[in-house]
Amino acid sequence: MLNFIVKRIIHGFTVLFGVVIIIFLLFNVMPDPARMMLGQRADLSSVDAINRDLGRDLSVSKRFLLYLNDLSPVSINNYRNEASSLFINELKYGKYITLITLNSEKKIVLKSPYLRRSYQSKKKVSEILMEALPGTAALAFSAMLFATIIGIFLGVIAAVKKNTLYDRFALILSGLGTAAPSFFVAVIIAWIFAIVLHRFTGLNWTGSLYRIDPFEGEVLDLKNLILPSIALGIRPLSIIMQLSRSSMLDVLSQDYIRTATAKGLSYYAVIIGHALKNALNPVLTAVSGWLASLLAGAFFVETIFSWHGIGKVTVDALGTYDFPVVMGAVLFVAMIFVTVNILLDIAYGILDPRVRIS
Repeated sequence: MLNFIVKRIIHGFTVLFGVVIIIFLLFNVMPDPARMMLGQRADLSSVDAINRDLGRDLSVSKRFLLYLNDLSPVSINNYRNEASSLFINELKYGKYITLITLNSEKKIVLKSPYLRRSYQSKKKVSEILMEALPGTAALAFSAMLFATIIGIFLGVIAAVKKNTLYDRFALILSGLGTAAPSFFVAVIIAWIFAIVLHRFTGLNWTGSLYRIDPFEGEVLDLKNLILPSIALGIRPLSIIMQLSRSSMLDVLSQDYIRTATAKGLSYYAVIIGHALKNALNPVLTAVSGWLASLLAGAFFVETIFSWHGIGKVTVDALGTYDFPVVMGAVLFVAMIFVTVNILLDIAYGILDPRVRIS
């Protein structure tokens, strides 16, 4: 089991390292960021000053090594005030634990990964992302809760009423939900419930997890969570409904279900007490995988509903050429996805020894 866990962790770090390389190359072969920030009419001295501050005057290989040093938990801390802000110094890293002192200027330290600073606000990218994380987490969990409860319920009914009009209608709707892009579903839902039916629903097109009250300050406003949660949860709901239906049909055809029915158990006792309990295993596997995807993929939904989360922060940063925020957000999302999948693999290995062998 220990070898299995170590292999999964090494595999996860390999994936993250590949993501780091791709992110660095994508944002270092792009046009001059200083020219993008200042405009085409900016004077050359201002452009050169920003490029030096961003480390664009260094070679690509040196920039990559410095980027790795920033991201690595174990890195070299340099006390010197260098011309480029990319060089490592204690003002950038903040709190750290000294592991080895190399000389009076350098030491090897243990720290949290440093994602650079925003070009626009000069705040640490990690602080920007952590401020946006609660909004994304609340949206992802509420969307997954909605998709799981409704999806299992509709899937079980479709299996019990196999080949009826309801079953066919449910399959058509699940197919549409799977095929429709999230941003299209979000626009349709917002238009219907926030504009056409606004006087009946009282729901708004835009909003955040908290609203500002002039007397109470920040106040939790869960009403704003309804529409984006539904929009984000439509696709996983369709998948979960299909899985629930197929799994339930498979279980209902087993001998022990017929035996339970022959013993005189009630219809609902057989369905809920025997069939549903055994049909949920593949569904729960899909739910855990979709949760990681929702945490990573709420970009369009957050933007359409102006929901303050990592997705909207990233899209806004793209609009202002704030590349450190974009790079940090992509890496942060990749880390969440890889971490969740590692934990799921370990859980599967504990529950099913055959997974460890494969």
